[in-house]
Amino acid sequence: MTASGNGPLAGVRVVELAGIGPGPFAAMLLGDLGADVVRVDRPGGAGLAIDPAYDLTNRNKRSVLIDLKAKDGAGRVLDLVERADVLIEGYRPGVAERLGVGPDECLARNPRLVYGRMTGWGQQGPLAERAGHDIAYIALSGTLSMIGKADEPPAVPANLVGDYAGGSLYLVIGVLAALQHARSEGGAGQVVDAAIVDGAAHLATMIHGMMAAGGWQDRRGTNLLDGGCPFYGNYETSDGRYMAVGALEQQFYDRFVELLGIKDEVPARKDFARWGELRQAVADRFRTRTRAEWTAVFEDSDACVAPVLSLREAPAHPHLAARGTFVDHGGITQPAPAPRFSATPGAVTRGPAMPGADTAEVARDWGLDLTVSEEDR
Repeated sequence: MTASGNGPLAGVRVVELAGIGPGPFAAMLLGDLGADVVRVDRPGGAGLAIDPAYDLTNRNKRSVLIDLKAKDGAGRVLDLVERADVLIEGYRPGVAERLGVGPDECLARNPRLVYGRMTGWGQQGPLAERAGHDIAYIALSGTLSMIGKADEPPAVPANLVGDYAGGSLYLVIGVLAALQHARSEGGAGQVVDAAIVDGAAHLATMIHGMMAAGGWQDRRGTNLLDGGCPFYGNYETSDGRYMAVGALEQQFYDRFVELLGIKDEVPARKDFARWGELRQAVADRFRTRTRAEWTAVFEDSDACVAPVLSLREAPAHPHLAARGTFVDHGGITQPAPAPRFSATPGAVTRGPAMPGADTAEVARDWGLDLTVSEEDR
């Protein structure tokens, strides 16, 4: 049984050189879409103390154990590369080359290979070889400066904006585009340089346009979409929970203030000088009922208001349950593969790959000898 399923990438072979963060998530996404992803794990693990049985970014993959520092380590990876369509690595610039599995070596063995490189700073530039994490990448890109309240430090959006949105998703887009090129007539393999700073900056393209047009201030908490607007933000309820309000358009706003019960008590929405007064009225009103009570008030309307659910609460929401947005596999509730396909649906077919557990299976399916030589034991 291979790791690939019935997704649109069924038949695509991916080699992932084990790492942490955005690289594994990108490879997971390819696996969710049906690719046969083989993760090359190193002896001793990838560097974070996470129980492999719960590392969901390694679902829909298989694992082989190869020590790249061993005498035959690079050769065994290159044997996999020769049969692969894509390779993903997340080392600092130059490390893959020193290990003997850089782009030159891999493309020499497989000229149609798509070589995906996932880093924070990119392959070139003054910071390319410096260590970093998500928060530093989105800080430098300007993206972090937009998030949070005007009178407080920027809010940390977990590692979603940098690692996964600006990193993993851009790597996947690049890999799939390069794969299309490689498979076209006269096409060839190439290197995809996916840097989190590039992706995080690119995510703010619309904001840069608004700023150039004078419609966005270069300071957080003062704009339409960053919490500066009283009818686009989060409000506390009487039980200490929150409701999210996104009533931007006039017709949605009208319904919002009507259902909130303040229609005749607040200034006009375009009276910017009185936005503070409007915000206070909205906040005071929300504090009069519980989150559940306000959810019942708004749930059948187009007021664009929703309860702020926790990670544990979200899977039970009726809409998400009806869509199957979350699935249970191996006793772990987790997000289902996304997006969805009418003819080639993705699925969670395998739990997190345990390091080295699939070596014999991969060797059989890929037609390789992946046994470790005696001198490297």
